[in-house]
Amino acid sequence: MKSAYELAMERLSKDAPIEKLTDEQKKEIAELNSQLQAKIAELEIAFNGKIEAAREQEDFNGVEILQQEMAGEKSKIEARFEDKKNAVRGT
Repeated sequence: MKSAYELAMERLSKDAPIEKLTDEQKKEIAELNSQLQAKIAELEIAFNGKIEAAREQEDFNGVEILQQEMAGEKSKIEARFEDKKNAVRGT
């Protein structure tokens, strides 16, 4: 007798079968993840210096604006890389 979890997983796999990635696709996605982490690190380095300078000047409004800008840029970068990963997956 199957558990409710096993039955749910069977139904899920029928609706949306699990995609098998080739070794080459896995390698490309891993490389994209590595590039993503590097871009985010570059972004944080660039913005953290500006944020720290604003804090030293006690420009707390400026700090908040810079943090929002950094979050927006980070989201754009993540979305761009997610699109690239989906292209590799073929979805």
